[in-house]
Amino acid sequence: MKRFALGYCVFMLLVAAAGCKKAPGGPQGQLVGVQERPEWDHINPMGMVYIPSGTFQTGPGDQDLNNSLIQRTAMKSIQGFYMDETEITNNEYRQFVNYVRDSIAHTILGHFVESEGEDATQKIDWSYELDWSPGSEDVAGVQQMFYAGDDKFEGKTELDVNALKYAREWYDWKAAAKSENKGQARSTFIKKEETAIYPDTLCWVHDFSYSYNEPMTRNYFWHPSFDDYPVVGVNWNQGNAFCAWRSRLWNDYALQNGQTMNEEFRLPFEGEWEYAARGGLENAPYPWGGPYIRNRKGCLLANFKPGRGNYPEDGGFYTVRADSYHPNDYGLYNMAGNVAEWTSTAFYDNSYAFDADFNADIRKDAGAEDTPTMKRKVLRGGSWKDIAYELQTGTREWEYQDTSKAYIGFRTALTFLGRSIDDKY
Repeated sequence: MKRFALGYCVFMLLVAAAGCKKAPGGPQGQLVGVQERPEWDHINPMGMVYIPSGTFQTGPGDQDLNNSLIQRTAMKSIQGFYMDETEITNNEYRQFVNYVRDSIAHTILGHFVESEGEDATQKIDWSYELDWSPGSEDVAGVQQMFYAGDDKFEGKTELDVNALKYAREWYDWKAAAKSENKGQARSTFIKKEETAIYPDTLCWVHDFSYSYNEPMTRNYFWHPSFDDYPVVGVNWNQGNAFCAWRSRLWNDYALQNGQTMNEEFRLPFEGEWEYAARGGLENAPYPWGGPYIRNRKGCLLANFKPGRGNYPEDGGFYTVRADSYHPNDYGLYNMAGNVAEWTSTAFYDNSYAFDADFNADIRKDAGAEDTPTMKRKVLRGGSWKDIAYELQTGTREWEYQDTSKAYIGFRTALTFLGRSIDDKY
């Protein structure tokens, strides 16, 4: 009996020890999901504010009977997202321009990080600081980037801004999702585009006949006095290129520091823009509420064209600083006036009649071969040269995607990943 009891105890110990071993596919044979996943906490992008998920009633904000025929009121739900608290400024866009300029120069000068292996690719060595002062060795080595011959003005060494182009790739998810495209090679849906990214500074002249605006052409994008003013003269394609670059800048930093990559920056879609502009106010014609465009002291609440053309009455003449006036209840500045803003949405007169009731967006990446009608993109917010009607949260306008104007800018958006910013579990 003693020998039996001793043998039984040894047998049970062996069984217990075997049970402690890690079972294939999961610990102790339990369903626990993949372990050692990267940690994720809510991000806080600099210069952006969080817009919570919600529902709003889209459509005209006043008794605009004619416009209501193509902007039928409807309830739309929007997923939470981040949005820039101001329009993208000259100085922020200049960071993009300088990045493209420097990347071209580094490539010409052969400043690459050494890499090994069959899949090795050339990567720019950004630790090398370029010297752009006239007469420097770096400038001498990239003479093809500057105006030469008859194109030089007063003998100055000036960059040929037409050579500043940004190459980007994106995946056409809508085309890939179509049933008729099932089984197509992945390369079919990978789109590539090279975009000239320097703002059209001549827009200040060509937009307004019989008007003296040459000082704005010469100074608006580069003079320090306009650093915090919204960038203008950028078309829809350039706005998308900026978003692609900002996403790359953001994710490259995350990868280098062992962090999880994030969703990509993009232009806001139309419903998203209107929802953010309303600031949580129901049926309000303006971001501050309304129905008036002045406060109780008689001060104008946005930068636009008051009356019959009293441009300086609102405190500005052309554009003003991107953080001027009071923000709406979401903390967004100049969602009315200053500059009209690009959205990602294609413009169709009757789109409100057939788009979805959540995250409604109609996308069309029109190419050069497409008709002008297919290149129309929705503009929102009105600008410094528009009357008060254009400032209303429900007013729709459009412009061709390859057109740049002295009164059109943009801001970016970023989809929030998760249920709510307060959801920590």
